[in-house]
Amino acid sequence: MTIETQILQICERTDDFLEQTLPQAADRPQRLHEAMRYSVLGGGKRMRPLLVHAAGDALSLHSTPLDHMAAAVELIHAYSLIHDDLPAMDNDDLRRGNPTCHKRFDEATAILAGDALQALAFEILATLPDCRTQTLALLAQACGSQGMAGGQAIDLDSVGRRLSADDLATMHGLKTGALIQCAVCMPAIQSDCDEGITQSLEIFGRNVGLAFQIHDDILDVEGDTRIIGKPKGSDANQNKPTFPACIGLETSRQMANELLDTALLQLDSLPGNTELLEHLARYSISRNL
Repeated sequence: MTIETQILQICERTDDFLEQTLPQAADRPQRLHEAMRYSVLGGGKRMRPLLVHAAGDALSLHSTPLDHMAAAVELIHAYSLIHDDLPAMDNDDLRRGNPTCHKRFDEATAILAGDALQALAFEILATLPDCRTQTLALLAQACGSQGMAGGQAIDLDSVGRRLSADDLATMHGLKTGALIQCAVCMPAIQSDCDEGITQSLEIFGRNVGLAFQIHDDILDVEGDTRIIGKPKGSDANQNKPTFPACIGLETSRQMANELLDTALLQLDSLPGNTELLEHLARYSISRNL
């Protein structure tokens, strides 16, 4: 099976699982359920579910428990995008080439949709047979004040300020990197892997997460709105600190490549097939959307 076929199958598997798990739009409250489905099923790279399954391959795990973890992490990601796009946050009109949730519906519905998706993520993970409390804790940490929410708070507080490269890396390590690191570490935690293997995945996820965000900042400068699915230059227009603004485009590219190299070194210690992990790591700094 080619990597491309494997990716397509995982994405289809994840979408099918999400389609069946999300409340139906016809069920009350209909508008809320419609907003939830709109935000989750309206496209996306499914990078985090792919990382869950790729880590599972590297650990030789069965795919059924990975479905729950992949769906949970994707729902957390979707909830974060809804809230990040709100007028009180980044105030974006486009997401994945479509109107953002609050533009398609309204602000109150968008807030509730994000809240409900977060709750559903933990419900899905908790219904995983033999779910370990450490797996739940890892996801909670990734989206809390020491993870995604904390990174967004720092991001909002940094508008109009010039951050050092280290401070910027810390911010994005929380805002973007924490959930990516969680995606690759959940299978290891759930399967009670050797501590050394878990640590290798932590390092891999941390470096790929930051490289992913650096490339995202580069796309904000060089990308095409029609391809990246959100307004080009939106970060610059909001006077937000980015890696290209902080250290320049070429240095940003160099930093992303160095992070990639560090991530790839971790794959040698994993017992299973690491081809998909390597592919996704390389994709994180070469994608055009």
